[in-house]
Amino acid sequence: MIAGNRVIAVEEHFTTETFLQAAHESEVVSGDRAEMELMRRVERAEPMRSRLVDLDARVAEMDALGQDMAVLSLNPPGVQPYPAAIAAELAREFNDSLATIVRQRPARFAGLGTVAPQDPKAAAEEIERITGPLGLSGIMINSHTEGRYLDEPFFAPLLDAAEANRAPIYLHPRIPSVGGPYLDYGLSGAIWGYQAEAGLHAMRLILSGALDRNPDLTIVLGHLGEGIPFWLRRIDNRHAFARQVSGAATPMPKLDLTPSEYFRRNFVLTTSGIDDADVLGLGLRAVGDDNVMFAIDTPYEDPGQGIAFLRDAPLTATQRANISHRTAQRVFALS
Repeated sequence: MIAGNRVIAVEEHFTTETFLQAAHESEVVSGDRAEMELMRRVERAEPMRSRLVDLDARVAEMDALGQDMAVLSLNPPGVQPYPAAIAAELAREFNDSLATIVRQRPARFAGLGTVAPQDPKAAAEEIERITGPLGLSGIMINSHTEGRYLDEPFFAPLLDAAEANRAPIYLHPRIPSVGGPYLDYGLSGAIWGYQAEAGLHAMRLILSGALDRNPDLTIVLGHLGEGIPFWLRRIDNRHAFARQVSGAATPMPKLDLTPSEYFRRNFVLTTSGIDDADVLGLGLRAVGDDNVMFAIDTPYEDPGQGIAFLRDAPLTATQRANISHRTAQRVFALS
């Protein structure tokens, strides 16, 4: 407990031995092989493998730190690097396992299901199952799927199902869809590429008009907004300018709102991996303290450091309560 508040962390990755065995034996689409070679090395190596699969140890660590609940999600990039039929089956099997874990420990775990965007119709059907009989709290999508983004009409069944079933989409980063200059110096990963990729995906959803078509969709962004809050005023300014310039470089759909209005209406931020009071303050000003949630990004970040930041950050009592648990309870419909 932190000053009388529950502590709910909402970007907490795990996997199962069954999923790892099936996934590691499956063929990967050609463009994702380098990324999956890296992730498979991560998933095989100790102590990371144990930290991903051992939920008894996870609960013991949570108890020691005063963390009440974790919203679990499949280790990225999930099922998106696999051919559609394989991905859809892997997703169903994983979601069944996740739902069982949540039913067994409902006070400690909630879950975000996984879907295969490669097959938007199957993904839509799986969202109905995730939010219905499986009783999970939303879905996680790891940015692009074979270089394609959710604003494309191809993915409309998925977005429609997420909106209709009130399933928040946690838009998680992965290695950028375009390599080129990201391939040097470690830039493709969490140093820079992850946030650039997820921020790009969020901006495509905003500027494409997708959020006019799905106005009740909730998108969750980690890392306090993947850099967008820093740029938000300039985004509005330059978007308005570009709309007025004859012969704009690329087509720009007419939007009902300004980019920042979509950001405040449709997006919720999490603190995952950003233990910086200045950045937190920027995120709070961008979307309000009732749209920021606590996240650790276990097992890739230090849970003790994340909890200490939540405890010590210069926040009002209301802000700390919203970030620590109230916003998560509302967004993910947690008891």
